[in-house]
Amino acid sequence: MQFLLLIYIDESLLQALPGEDYDRLMHDCLQHADALQAEGTLVLAQKLEPVASAQTVRVRQGQSRITDGPFAETRELLAGFNLINAPDRDAAMRIAQQFPWSRFGSIEVRPLADMDAERERVGA
Repeated sequence: MQFLLLIYIDESLLQALPGEDYDRLMHDCLQHADALQAEGTLVLAQKLEPVASAQTVRVRQGQSRITDGPFAETRELLAGFNLINAPDRDAAMRIAQQFPWSRFGSIEVRPLADMDAERERVGA
């Protein structure tokens, strides 16, 4: 099974860290990700640019509206994601807990849907 780990952070918690602590945290996280990728668990990981660079598009009644920033007003902002392979949800949760980012926000663990089955269901 594949799971998407959506990494949300409270930017104020990260900004409170001294620069060298953040760099050490990131270094350790990247080494951990490299190890997971080498064993075939981690498929893809990516850090997102700061939320200030985000834009949101909504289409309602045929009208498009583009706004700056994230979709929802929240203290925790989507900072990145990891796409992983895991045998089940419990294993995916254990993998998510190994990343330090849950100490600065949260990590949402969500299974990927079977798009081939959906494609077949709708005849696409």
